[in-house]
Amino acid sequence: MTNKNHENEKNEQLEQHKVDDHGKDMTTNQGTKVSEDEFSLKAGARGPTLMEDFHFREKMTHFDHERIPERAVHARGYAAHGEFEVYESMKELTSAHFLQDPSVKTPVFVRFSTVAGSKGSSETVRDVRGFSTKFYTQEGNFDLVGNNIPVFFIQDAIKFPDLVHALKPEPHNGMPQAASAHDTFWDFIANNQESAHMAMWAMSDRSIPRSFRMMEGFGVHTFRFVNEEGKARFIKFHWKPKLGVHSLVWDEAQKISGKDADFHRGDLYMAIENGDYPEWELGVQVIEEEDEFKFDFDVLDPTKVWPEEEVPVKIIGKMTLNRNVDNVFAETEQVAFHPGHVVPGIDFSNDPLLQGRLFSYTDTQLTRLGGPNFHELPINKPVCPFHNNQRDGMHRQTINRGQVAYHKNSLAQNTPTPAAPEAGGYKHYEEKVEGRKVRSRSESFKDHFSQATMFWNSMSEPEKGHITQAFSFELGKVGDESVRQQVVDMLANINLSLAQEVANNIGVKSPEEGGSNVTKSSPALSQMQSNYKPDTRKIAVLVGEDFDGGELEQILESLKSDGIQSAIIGETFGEQKGKDGKSFEVQHTFLTADSVLFDGIFVVGGESVSKKFRSDANAFMHEAFSHFKPIGASQKGTEWLKEEGLAGHAGVITGEDSTQFAKEFSKAIAAHRHWDRQIL
Repeated sequence: MTNKNHENEKNEQLEQHKVDDHGKDMTTNQGTKVSEDEFSLKAGARGPTLMEDFHFREKMTHFDHERIPERAVHARGYAAHGEFEVYESMKELTSAHFLQDPSVKTPVFVRFSTVAGSKGSSETVRDVRGFSTKFYTQEGNFDLVGNNIPVFFIQDAIKFPDLVHALKPEPHNGMPQAASAHDTFWDFIANNQESAHMAMWAMSDRSIPRSFRMMEGFGVHTFRFVNEEGKARFIKFHWKPKLGVHSLVWDEAQKISGKDADFHRGDLYMAIENGDYPEWELGVQVIEEEDEFKFDFDVLDPTKVWPEEEVPVKIIGKMTLNRNVDNVFAETEQVAFHPGHVVPGIDFSNDPLLQGRLFSYTDTQLTRLGGPNFHELPINKPVCPFHNNQRDGMHRQTINRGQVAYHKNSLAQNTPTPAAPEAGGYKHYEEKVEGRKVRSRSESFKDHFSQATMFWNSMSEPEKGHITQAFSFELGKVGDESVRQQVVDMLANINLSLAQEVANNIGVKSPEEGGSNVTKSSPALSQMQSNYKPDTRKIAVLVGEDFDGGELEQILESLKSDGIQSAIIGETFGEQKGKDGKSFEVQHTFLTADSVLFDGIFVVGGESVSKKFRSDANAFMHEAFSHFKPIGASQKGTEWLKEEGLAGHAGVITGEDSTQFAKEFSKAIAAHRHWDRQIL
């Protein structure tokens, strides 16, 4: 048979498997027609998801097993070990032992990640960041599986496969990688407007964090704390970074993707190696069960926040990451998180997105980690002993002794034996559940825009500008004009001015009607409320020949005392000597470093430098200026700033007194960005 015949035969085989779904009724994989694909089956509109929902389980199971072995989402991640300590006993709120004794340090393992990209994608893309923590408690593992954004795109887990299919590279060409700026994602947003609030967060600075160390974490869902008396309260989990919340600017983020695709993991790794251990405080918001219907939002809706001004965050403990992994595959890649891994004192709510995740995560691990024994991998293994009658399966590592592997039994004196609640056995909160089996959603979930408007109202003017630019960039990459128009029309329900400006930027019809009468704001949502410290900021020091080494040494020592790190950038590697004989080791050249990889620029220069050095230094200065970063200059560098027209602007520090200059420059570095700077 000729090669041409082989090709024709293969094409015929492929044609037999092609299916056109357009215009067809939806069915299960068994051919049963589906009457509803928006809502999972529940016991009442606000009740828990039911196990018998065969359509949801088939849909989610298929989605969970679509990629092998890489995670379907959160594939690109990095992790570290650490410890958690509670500040004071939380006995009044919860019976969880690890939240009782301030003298006990609980080991933790934290994995940060992007959502959309593959394992090899860049880290500074616009995306949600995963923030998942495994607590190795004496009562078993507790997994707080969260994100750096407190809300989500959808309200019901049955729609999660649809969301991710829309977000991932489009199937007909496999593009774009690790990006939401394409047709199918925004088509999903426009036609599933429960995503409006999350879309505002995703287009904000929160989706391009400066560092894992400088972003918040959220449990997203509503959980319950249950104390020893059996009293339950609704709660939400928060992680508050001690370094404050900081982000990149969009142009900077894109350039870093090309300069250093490992920027975030490298930042975390080096911080821990240098002893600059990242810290977060754990906080909880608490709502009494009798206050469940007191607010203008549904406490079970995962697309809503509990405004901190209405439900304050109670800080209860601190987490410190102090050890890097020994092997990325064995630890970071094989770690298996699950929101269903809880300990006594922590329970679930009827949040329909959470309810679906309780099924999905175990199902996912079966494929990704090769069977049911993933809990025996060292990174997943509890620190406390575990005993049950589960046996065999792929990759079994435990060698069980004895003839009995069932309950109840007499041959082993009926062991292992279930433990009573008073002996530490887990007891589910006895919530009353009643209602008809329905595929529906509570009416209280139907408000999709009021909190999106509240988020917009809470932003500073620079943040609003960034959101407008983000929508304009993302929708500018959408080829289908109808999708662009639909999203703009949706934005009109949030803020008319926002929608009109975006419409003008992307060339669609500007809406004339719309807007919102919501005036509510939550200042806690703005990153401008962050406490600013210079700790662990990294500056590039541009040093040429014939500089005053003594002055430079004094300034760098002063900055170091404030926790600021510096790297000497020169024309070539080796030692750079000053005219007074003091020498400094060049750590990077202009070929191996770039202004986007640093938090600020310190221009020293020198009396005699090459034209190339001056040109490269100018490029550093202007790019840092355009990214609103702090710039300091002394010696010859001060003249260069003046010649380039950069001196005198906000965040640009010069001065002849070395001590005073260092203090002022440190303050400018702590501010991180200088948004009131005029762009030249």
